[in-house]
Amino acid sequence: YANFGRLEDFEKLDELGVSVEGRIVIARYGGNYRGYKVKYAEERGAIGLIIYTDPANGGYMSGPVYPEGKSWSESTVQRGSILNLAYTGDPLTPFRPALPTTGREKVERLDPGEVGLPTIPVTPLPYGSAREILKRMRGEPVPSGWQGGLPFDYRLTGDRGLTVRLRVDQPKRLVRITNVVGTLVGSEFPDEWVILGSHFDAWAFGAVDPNGGTAMLLTLAEALGSIARDGHRPRRTIRIAHWDAEEYGIIGSTEWVEQFRDELAEKAIAYVNADMSVSGPNFGGASSPSLKSVIAAATKAVSYPGSDEVVYQRWVPEPVKTVPLGDIGGGSDHVAFYTHIGVPSAGLSMSGPSLYHSNYDDFAFFERFCDPDFAFGPTLARIDGILALRLANADIIPYDITLYSADLARHARSLEVRAEKLGMQLALDDLHAAVAALDTASRALSAALSQSLADWPHSSAALRRINKGLIALERIFVREDGLQGRPWSRSLYAAPDPFSGYAAWMLPGLRYEIETDNPGGIPDWEAVYVGAVEKLTRAIRKLAVTLP
Repeated sequence: YANFGRLEDFEKLDELGVSVEGRIVIARYGGNYRGYKVKYAEERGAIGLIIYTDPANGGYMSGPVYPEGKSWSESTVQRGSILNLAYTGDPLTPFRPALPTTGREKVERLDPGEVGLPTIPVTPLPYGSAREILKRMRGEPVPSGWQGGLPFDYRLTGDRGLTVRLRVDQPKRLVRITNVVGTLVGSEFPDEWVILGSHFDAWAFGAVDPNGGTAMLLTLAEALGSIARDGHRPRRTIRIAHWDAEEYGIIGSTEWVEQFRDELAEKAIAYVNADMSVSGPNFGGASSPSLKSVIAAATKAVSYPGSDEVVYQRWVPEPVKTVPLGDIGGGSDHVAFYTHIGVPSAGLSMSGPSLYHSNYDDFAFFERFCDPDFAFGPTLARIDGILALRLANADIIPYDITLYSADLARHARSLEVRAEKLGMQLALDDLHAAVAALDTASRALSAALSQSLADWPHSSAALRRINKGLIALERIFVREDGLQGRPWSRSLYAAPDPFSGYAAWMLPGLRYEIETDNPGGIPDWEAVYVGAVEKLTRAIRKLAVTLP
């Protein structure tokens, strides 16, 4: 038994002298992406892995179970990919699109044996089945914090009286997938794109994951089409995408980004993701800095269902200094846009309960527990629609460039705190100085843009030039060589946590040196970040000088 199957859990087993070599490991869901549970078990010689949902992590300890309530029952199984590579997308075509082979052109694909796919059998179980294994284990008691919610003492190992047979029949083959991308061509700036998307493939019925978002985007597409037919076509192009094979490794969106990488790098203004975006009453999300203010403004323009308030008032009931949007990390279709090519991205949702990746994530559950009046999906469609139209119709793209410096300063301070917690002395003085200079420049540009909007005639040529400069700003964080051991992840600003998968690592090049206890590597990586911030500062100053 390996608790959550995190790196620290396997290291604890090592410390206790418990070897998993030649054994089947059982670990509970939570704490990290399931693929890392497999990775750490396999690296230590395990011959199989069982992953189960413990009642302490969403089962009866959280309240009545489905169908009486919305918690996980003893028969609820969470499916999910266990792919764990240094890149997302088709495992056989890293860095290039997995296009169909035609008569004239053959797509080069890696041999599956070269890729590093998992080689041990892995299966998910419900806690009703996992109980039959765990209660028969007779080894040493588990360390503090490892006890789950089943009504007996958890043990580290079985004994000779416990045999578990694990067999998984999962054939590998090539399968064609299909992305569906609808395009509303802009009337004035068709080569500037606002993109919204959600995947449409699901492990089972997929009412929350992903079809709440799918239905929301279809509603939005219908509304935008109606507006356009009435003669109000957006000035910039809006694209709404439904991605295939997200559940198998974020494949559909990644391959699309790889296919149109150069065009997207030049034209994409923003990507707004809608994975699992409608499941309840609570608005929230995560975003790159430049989109936070325009997202907040959109929530102030949409009524909250059944109330006299707007969504923003329910979301932020008390005055705040900063918009409470999180840092966007891994796990969904924004990854290729944001961490590979540097397109400002966000993931927004009206959130609530979910029986994630299980057969009970169906219409009955959605109607009873998520959105009984079917009001929250249309609410998010209005927020996303206003956000898309403001990005598409504004003379000057409404990025909040002042938040680059504010968030960079916050992330640098967080790294210093993290390093201290791990026993490392870290003072990023050069980076703080560079960020301070960026703050001055970005505030000056923001004021100049506001003044320009009021004072000068807006020719299309001038707007194109200014907006081209704004679009290029976020791309400055893209490092062609990528991050340590992850050349596909090229954003210096944000990347998925390489040890847990879902969480966001901010300033990931520096974070990696801290987490791997390599203080000698920090000066070089600080220099990389100082160089990127200084380049961004120069670009902002140059843009300010060129304003009419």
